[in-house]
Amino acid sequence: MSEMHGEIMWPILIANKILKKRLGRNNFVTDFPSNSTESFLEIPSSEQSSLSPKSIFNHHKHVPKVFVGTWNVGGVAPHDDLNIKDLIDLCNTSCDIYVFGFQEIVPLKASNVFGSENRKISMKWNSLIREALNKKIRFPDKEQHDDHDLQEMQSQCPVENIGKTMKSSTPQDFQCIVSKQMVGILISVWVRRSLRPFIRYPSVSCVGCGVMGCLGNKGAVSVRFRLHETSFCFVCIHLASGGREGDEKYRNSNVAEILSRTSFPRGPSLDLPRKILDHDMVIFLGDLNYRISLPEATTRLLAEREEWNALLDNDQLRMELMDGQVFHDWHEGTIKFAPTYKYYPNSDIYYGSHEGKRGEKRRAPAWCDRIIWYGNGLKQHIYTRGELKMSDHRPVIAIFTAEVAVLPSLKGFHSFFLSDRFEPIASHCAVSSADDILCKGRSSFEM
Repeated sequence: MSEMHGEIMWPILIANKILKKRLGRNNFVTDFPSNSTESFLEIPSSEQSSLSPKSIFNHHKHVPKVFVGTWNVGGVAPHDDLNIKDLIDLCNTSCDIYVFGFQEIVPLKASNVFGSENRKISMKWNSLIREALNKKIRFPDKEQHDDHDLQEMQSQCPVENIGKTMKSSTPQDFQCIVSKQMVGILISVWVRRSLRPFIRYPSVSCVGCGVMGCLGNKGAVSVRFRLHETSFCFVCIHLASGGREGDEKYRNSNVAEILSRTSFPRGPSLDLPRKILDHDMVIFLGDLNYRISLPEATTRLLAEREEWNALLDNDQLRMELMDGQVFHDWHEGTIKFAPTYKYYPNSDIYYGSHEGKRGEKRRAPAWCDRIIWYGNGLKQHIYTRGELKMSDHRPVIAIFTAEVAVLPSLKGFHSFFLSDRFEPIASHCAVSSADDILCKGRSSFEM
């Protein structure tokens, strides 16, 4: 009887997983209530408002710093004393937006792939991130920074919940605008408090490319939002594994599927981008799983000698980027760090360097964990790896600046038209009592 019950339950579980992925665009965790992404009017401080006609009637640029980090944690739950600050401190600077992507936050066994998500693990990761961002990140004394740095310190942020809200009793410099899990993939986006009024229309899209070509043991979780007038899309990705010749074709196929099947709502004005590449700025982060097309012994020898360029000449993702088929017009920063995979956990030794068990896969070193971007206005300043060692992967981080278009402010218009450039006209409204009624409550100006 129990066997028959199991046969009936598996198709139901699979159908539920597929339906949830397709219907989950607004089902995510955030620090903000569901009505917090409605349209707003930007009214910056008077110090930011200029009275020149050029600045009033034209767009100007805001340049936030963006931290992007990815880590395949190998199905290992974070321990209580794990310090995400070790990752954040690699950049030695404070950013305005923090994007954390994780893969394999749970073991990729059948019960996790077909069953419901383990929310406790994602909540633990978000708790560690919150603590690291809000208790650890602080600038040194003001005297050590120029005006530009001080301006950046004053720009801070967060956004909506159409799903579940995360609450905190203490003031938060950084808060979560979106956190979304699909099986082992987790993406969590955090922003400075003062950016909150300028972030709109957050949404998520999940695409599974794993079991049966649709389940979430492999695939991507994409997050999009608009900051001022610029659209962002961050894609946390885990592609097909495999180190055999030709396995890169499966990864290319996964990417094509993700680009094709990921879809976002058009928004109330039907003017928001629907597909990943329609956004102004796109960043892929994750375990892309591309390997090095060399014999294992050669790869290990070059890795021991730290001959990174020789290895990168045969790196599959680098070749795909140059080929421009799946990754047309995509970019990656210069890699100057050791391959991030595969290590013995809690060690600096690559897997297979010692005699292993009979039949055990050796897996040559590779840069599986990558961050690449698409679109104009992004500039990468840092691209490096971290040294957190609980997994068989090392984390990778990047720091970007992003040129964000900002509309003129209402306060700027108000200050401009009430300035000394204009002389109020009172006499035109003093013709008759009827005219006086018509003109009441109206202002006229002439240059």
